[in-house]
Amino acid sequence: MRRFLKTGAIGLLALLVLVAIGLAIWEPLLAERAAPPPDHKYDSIIARDTFGVPHIFGKTDPDVAYGVAYAHAEDDFATLQEAVAMTRGRLGAMTGAAGAQTDYALALLGARATAHRDYMKQPADVRALLDAYASGLNKYAERHPGEVKLAKLFPANGEDIATGFVLRSPFFFGLDQTLGALVGETPLPVESAGATPDAPDPGALPAGTDVNEGNQNGSNAFVVAPKRSADGFTRVVSNSHQPWRGPVAWYELVVHSGTGWNFAGATFPGVPFPVLGHNETLGWTNTVNRPDLTDVYKLVLDGGGTHYRFDGKWLPLERTRVWLHVKIGPFVLPVPKTVLRSVHGPAIANKNGIFAIRYGGADQMRMIEEYYRLTRARNFAEWQKALAIQGVPATNFLYGDAAGNIAYFYNASFPNRKPGFDYAKVLPGDTSRDLTAGTVPFANVPRNVNPASGFLINANNTPYQAAGAGSEMRAGDYSPLLGIETDTTNRGTRALELMGADGAISRADLERIKYDTTVSRVGWAAKWFADIMAVDARGDRQIAAAKAVLAKWDWNYDGKGPADSIAALLLRAGNKWHYQRRPEADPREELGKAAAYLQDHFGRLDPPLGTVLRLRQGKVDLPLDGGPDVLRAAALWDEDPDGRLSVKHGDSFIMFMEWDKQGQVNSQSIQPFGAATTRPASPHYADQAPLFVAHKLKPVRFAPASLRGHVERVYRP
Repeated sequence: MRRFLKTGAIGLLALLVLVAIGLAIWEPLLAERAAPPPDHKYDSIIARDTFGVPHIFGKTDPDVAYGVAYAHAEDDFATLQEAVAMTRGRLGAMTGAAGAQTDYALALLGARATAHRDYMKQPADVRALLDAYASGLNKYAERHPGEVKLAKLFPANGEDIATGFVLRSPFFFGLDQTLGALVGETPLPVESAGATPDAPDPGALPAGTDVNEGNQNGSNAFVVAPKRSADGFTRVVSNSHQPWRGPVAWYELVVHSGTGWNFAGATFPGVPFPVLGHNETLGWTNTVNRPDLTDVYKLVLDGGGTHYRFDGKWLPLERTRVWLHVKIGPFVLPVPKTVLRSVHGPAIANKNGIFAIRYGGADQMRMIEEYYRLTRARNFAEWQKALAIQGVPATNFLYGDAAGNIAYFYNASFPNRKPGFDYAKVLPGDTSRDLTAGTVPFANVPRNVNPASGFLINANNTPYQAAGAGSEMRAGDYSPLLGIETDTTNRGTRALELMGADGAISRADLERIKYDTTVSRVGWAAKWFADIMAVDARGDRQIAAAKAVLAKWDWNYDGKGPADSIAALLLRAGNKWHYQRRPEADPREELGKAAAYLQDHFGRLDPPLGTVLRLRQGKVDLPLDGGPDVLRAAALWDEDPDGRLSVKHGDSFIMFMEWDKQGQVNSQSIQPFGAATTRPASPHYADQAPLFVAHKLKPVRFAPASLRGHVERVYRP
């Protein structure tokens, strides 16, 4: 009997070992190896300046795109290969549960199918760029096999790169918030200002846990025309607020092609060209806008749940089984999921029914051509022609050029909608009466071109607050069906206050405005702090002491006052509900939490802001000023074990561009860390940090001749 039990135990152990081995190796064994791009010999030259920023030269644009991929891989191959894994539905096998959620979104939105269907329909020059970029990644992976995390991930091809555009673009206007609410069975996000998050809504989801904080992307943009500048220059300030690490962190570069493609700016991992910045004659920046571009429909199912009613007919609900690959420790577990689709678009089932989604810019990949054409435009007319492609689903564009033109385009792929339906709420999914194909024409996209005020701003606020009194777009000129937001931010209010009060805006003025750390005395933040100061301490000594400290606050996050730290924590708490259009949080509760945090970690309620708010990268640990929703933005942070708040999102890539009276361009820029953000051994891991915290910029050596004497190395990849 003992021998039998011993034999059985050995057999069970052997079986468990086999299962463990299988779970560890099945994913790469079953993964399909992609076809490589067409064979082609690329000739790129990379010149690294003294800050490590790559200047990529090539005879052709594809030569340049090849070099862009290789240079970026040298600095951040870890993130780039995650971008490739994402397009293959293998991110979960690399990063775990969070990656598997992205893999589910890939399948749900049909991004891979869209790219596969439309790739060969793209213009030949666009496909050549994508193939070249993929080839640059492949070359790096071939030379550095020890850095590759997943077998059969390479070679990548142009279709992989295109898929990344299709998948990521809708998340910039908040589609992930809607998907997360439906999957998590929580209230849908409020899609327009003035709506009440908890308002009764026939067919809406019941109240529950709040959706993820998410969608805290921001940005500031400032544009000044010659008539408003003190010296007759045109100026554009790009001040995007993105995460400082990861798949949507900025990467600075300069490109030069023998065909005349010259551009300085920044790009994202997986993108073969800059997406904002300037060329010789024009430049632009982007800020997140938040129009209502997502329509949700509740389907009516038959008794078997296999068909849904639409215009009196029962149509089959498309069902596709997908397997998510989820890494847990050394194992990769297969998790089955069912992807649903109706005539409206992707659908999600939860305990309240099945909800289908239609969203702006869905099922297309024109955004790739659009961004590329924008970088090659030589004047305002050519630039507008590129923007009219309407491939970029949403984002504000603020523009300036050597001719003195300035403009603000509230760019979005607005879905065609019919009067008589409330598209901010869940719609009936059994009729075509509330469903219309197509996108609102580009001619109807809101814009403010060459305003009389001579300046334009945006800080994720309504487009009707951009140019000052007498120069604004009028809300009455645009259909409410566009879903344009009417809410604002402290940053938007403050920028307009500062720009509007300055009749002749100098370069120094613009720097002062950009780095402003003040909260406006009007707007949501002022009311929030008034509500906090009205809190009844009710005998709580710590809350009473916190109010006493806050009473000393000078409404400025410059790090000089005793109340800056507690005010920063409270503004962050306020921004969580304000930016997400939720009900106001309990001011007494938030004041108590802020006070407890400071007391627990610092032993006092008034530690200096620079002691609390930090820029940390490797061995670099520097004090920061600013805060959430001020123009010197520190939007999100991690709470480190020592209590310090390590900023991870806020002011990121900053670029000042200007064209003088003769039309000559000049620019300066800065990043929070450096060019090589995931390479601790690199001298450029955090070399820009001291300048960044000191509000200083470095030169952008755009003209090739300006590189002389400032080159670290030159090589062919």
